[in-house]
Amino acid sequence: MPDFFLADGFALGELARAQSAGPLLAWAEAVATRAQPEDVYRSKEGRKTLRFQYRGKPYFLKLHSGVGWFEVFKNLLQLRLPVVSASNEYRAVLALQRAGVSTLTIGAYACKGWNPATMRSMIVTAELTGTISLEDYCARWAIAPPAPAVRLSLIRTLGESAMRMHRAGINHRDFYLCHFHLDESSLQESLPRCYLIDLHRAQVRGRTPRRWQVKDLAGLYFSAMDCGLKRRDLLRFMRHYSEGGLRTALGAERELWQQVERRALELYRKAGGSRPQVDISQDLRRGEY
Repeated sequence: MPDFFLADGFALGELARAQSAGPLLAWAEAVATRAQPEDVYRSKEGRKTLRFQYRGKPYFLKLHSGVGWFEVFKNLLQLRLPVVSASNEYRAVLALQRAGVSTLTIGAYACKGWNPATMRSMIVTAELTGTISLEDYCARWAIAPPAPAVRLSLIRTLGESAMRMHRAGINHRDFYLCHFHLDESSLQESLPRCYLIDLHRAQVRGRTPRRWQVKDLAGLYFSAMDCGLKRRDLLRFMRHYSEGGLRTALGAERELWQQVERRALELYRKAGGSRPQVDISQDLRRGEY
């Protein structure tokens, strides 16, 4: 994988002559140094996330300056893969684009070093403007349901996005409604544009292991449990996610969805909720619709 990338519209001005990771990283560090406190969204564990303007357009910069061996070993002892560079996000964005999933647009990327504790890297992505997180958009659905056409189109978009992501060998690891950003101007289209973001923990493989499928799908289900979901909504999502439709979801893939439901309910109880009023356990036990 190349250690640097510059989009055509970004290789201008002071970056026009950048031909390696070093100059890009130096530029990113200077941008981070100049950032005002109100523009810094995160600064800890060797990663700084901030908003900035470049040639009149808004972008986000994630600058990784090395997490240190303590953080590496702490994550490994907790059986978690540490995030040591921006390469996860860079690879995941490219893989999602190839799979046809709406996601971020990369302006620049650079990575330097091989030591996981001291590796330096950065990624710049264009700010999503005119969008709203699905968590916020769906927050009042339980008491003020949307138009049926909107509900159906969003469920289809989420189901197909999850299907394309997993089929391409990508798992998100933070797959919640809040990480989908909806372009409300696209709601009249058959498939509204929902941009999948926050990919710094994503993994890309030849195929997505079952345990990570379950984790992603359960996270999404858990985050939507208070949105006034109906039984048919859950079944529709399963139909759009499963390559063979609902018959396959309730037949050959029944065990997958049983695991998803158990994990989602466990997350919901841990978060202080109780069992949601709607579930699909009976359908999964019977294997029919």
